[in-house]
Amino acid sequence: MTAKRQKNAKNASSPKGNSGRRQRARLGAIFCLTLTLAFAGRSEAADKLRLGVQKTGTFAWELAVIKASKLDAKADLDLVVTELASTEAAKIALMGGAVDIILSDWLWVARERGLASNFVFQPYSTAVGALMVPADSPIQTLDGLKGKTIGVAGGPIDKSWLLLRAYTQRDGLDLKASANVVFGAPALLYAKTANGELDANLNFWNYVVSLEARGFRRLIGIDEVERRLGAKGPLAMVGYVFDESLAKSHGAALDRFFKIAHEAKEELARSDADWTRIGKEIGVTDPKELALYRKRYVEGIPTRPVEDEAADAAALYHILRDIGGPELVGAANELNPGTFYKGAENQTPAEH
Repeated sequence: MTAKRQKNAKNASSPKGNSGRRQRARLGAIFCLTLTLAFAGRSEAADKLRLGVQKTGTFAWELAVIKASKLDAKADLDLVVTELASTEAAKIALMGGAVDIILSDWLWVARERGLASNFVFQPYSTAVGALMVPADSPIQTLDGLKGKTIGVAGGPIDKSWLLLRAYTQRDGLDLKASANVVFGAPALLYAKTANGELDANLNFWNYVVSLEARGFRRLIGIDEVERRLGAKGPLAMVGYVFDESLAKSHGAALDRFFKIAHEAKEELARSDADWTRIGKEIGVTDPKELALYRKRYVEGIPTRPVEDEAADAAALYHILRDIGGPELVGAANELNPGTFYKGAENQTPAEH
């Protein structure tokens, strides 16, 4: 054996040589373990859901609770929020694939399904508006609206307006013909009503709360109109809207999202601190008005099975179709059977 080979053999058999091999083996094991954990982390990444949200809406309140309580992390969800300026912007974002979930109404979903989309609806809130008059108004019944000026939030095919028209027509009163109807943005009509420029105002629930806090009274609520037209219980006109393909690819994630969204609603129902924060966000300083906001919000949390909601929606669809025509519902004579999400059939939102 040459001197060089003898030296290498000696080093290999020495304690120092053995230590080097063991160190290299440990480093190799650590490297392999690091790769394993890295790939495991990728395969177990949180499910991403992209939400289109109006900054000042109740959906934003609930998402704030979800983030603060880390409900999304506990549910292994990555909620990516895009703030949108209006409900129309939300629809465009959903149709364009920029977001996965928005809030909209089941009537729009049904119309879109008639145009070959695959959107579905999951109840979000049963809170609806009301027809308001001043406390000292001589108007005591709907018949008293004849010749009066009514501000209607939205446009001529606003669902609350059409339901109210359909109800009064059963008693021979055509509000469209017998009253002076003014359509406009909810905030503008609220201001005109508060200033005494309108005899009555049909507005969304949050503006109704503000009017109630200022002493205005309900002539009739749209929830009462719905019941008198055949609904068996509180009907969610607004809900989560998403594509069926999302349900197929992320069904388990959707179920977890609905669960934590309901948990956020329950937390808002019992949390004084959250409502103090919300009051500052929406500029409500009067404790009585804020308590009324809270009351109406809690009353709007859906509790009925989805099948019951769908049945009531189908009944009201016929009424809306007859009075609103194709401009409102499209060509379909019946509510599209796939409109309501059936991923958790016959369950309340709390049971998802």
